[in-house]
Amino acid sequence: MALFPKRFADAVQKWRVPSGIALAVLFALLADPVLPTLLLGLPFCLLGLAIRAWAAGHLRKNETLTVSGPYAFVRNPLYIGSLLVALGCVIAAARAELALLAGLYFLVVYLPVVELEEQHLAELFPAFREYSARVRAFLPTLPERLPPESFSFELYRRNREQRALYGFAAVYAFLILKSLWRSM
Repeated sequence: MALFPKRFADAVQKWRVPSGIALAVLFALLADPVLPTLLLGLPFCLLGLAIRAWAAGHLRKNETLTVSGPYAFVRNPLYIGSLLVALGCVIAAARAELALLAGLYFLVVYLPVVELEEQHLAELFPAFREYSARVRAFLPTLPERLPPESFSFELYRRNREQRALYGFAAVYAFLILKSLWRSM
């Protein structure tokens, strides 16, 4: 049973990237970063980006059910990576209310999108039902064995994951500059 009306989930999916960019801009403008919070947030961001990169290097969208790499542990590693990047940016921003804004965004945007994507995967790949019974959506599961597929830089590029890295670099550079400007 769907938790979100299909029309809402479809609209959210259509607008998730533009709304994410708008949120990142608003976030950067409202942030009050200082060097200690920038340093504290950075490891979370880097871990999140690494998880996203690892996932993108295994993901074969609409071609095959991806169960290798981080997908052997959790069904939604890209979103877990995004959550870690957001957590790192919230820490770096040094504004508690931005944590609420980021949390609300993930609840309103990513949960309906995950639901839509999983419905799509279940329609495309009959094996998805067994996979989803074995591997949790967001909490990692230790697999009995790891699939043999290895990371592919070609898939990383084809999935355009470098855009997440560029977006993060732009936001974090802005936060660093803002911190330096305010300390003058």
